[in-house]
Amino acid sequence: MENNLKFSVLMSVYAKDNPAFFKEALDSVINQTRQPDEIVIVEDGIVPEEIKQILSEYKDKFDFIKSVVLEKNCGLGIALQKGLEQCSFNIVARMDSDDISLPDRFKKQIKCFENDKDLSVLGGYIEEIDAQSLKTLSRRIVPIADTEIKKRVKLRSPFNHPCVMFKKSDVLFAGNYRNFHFFEDYDLWVRMSAKNLKMQNIGEVLLKMRSNADLYKRRGGWKYFKSNKALQDELLQLKMISNTRYLFNLFVRFTVQVLMPNFARSLFYRIFLR
Repeated sequence: MENNLKFSVLMSVYAKDNPAFFKEALDSVINQTRQPDEIVIVEDGIVPEEIKQILSEYKDKFDFIKSVVLEKNCGLGIALQKGLEQCSFNIVARMDSDDISLPDRFKKQIKCFENDKDLSVLGGYIEEIDAQSLKTLSRRIVPIADTEIKKRVKLRSPFNHPCVMFKKSDVLFAGNYRNFHFFEDYDLWVRMSAKNLKMQNIGEVLLKMRSNADLYKRRGGWKYFKSNKALQDELLQLKMISNTRYLFNLFVRFTVQVLMPNFARSLFYRIFLR
């Protein structure tokens, strides 16, 4: 069956992004068996000259790439919020600036949206790879069915954000991305789940995500815990979790994110959350 649905890809770049990784990510989006109809790239504040040069070269070569320029760095949540508003098509695929989408990713996802008109969000598995060698480190497995996803959202994020595809109209219905530090995506899934929108994952690897020790450092400390607590507060307010579950979730997060040293946290994530 011919793919007829048009879709946009939403990306964001900022000052600390690696230009070589960004170029590789762009290439993996363009060189798909089902090429996107539009790529919207948000420049979240001032970006390095090398990234500006890559953007200029690719926009000259591909007329379906456009930039959304933010004068100052606003963070991922606001960058995606502003970028989504500029996407021309209702189906939107997310992509990070340093990951690698597998060649058939969009073809597989678009087919699911064509076959299920009620579908709102669709993700899949990802492989974590070493940032430099590209060696596979681990695989992030997520629940497949809508019922299982809605159970998982009460505990932790049920999607691998860099490989999701969703309906713009449904994301806007749930309130769009927000400035929710570290948890822009999880916050969105919580609100979409509360609206009882249909969610699904493909039981296949769709993307390779670069990883290093800094990834687990960013998942620890008081600031990370406080943001996570705010998300648990939201789940409780929406009556998606009980008081008992709320306290349990906070206890586990405080132990892992505040008390554990980085090496132990890294092992915990790789062993128990994959």
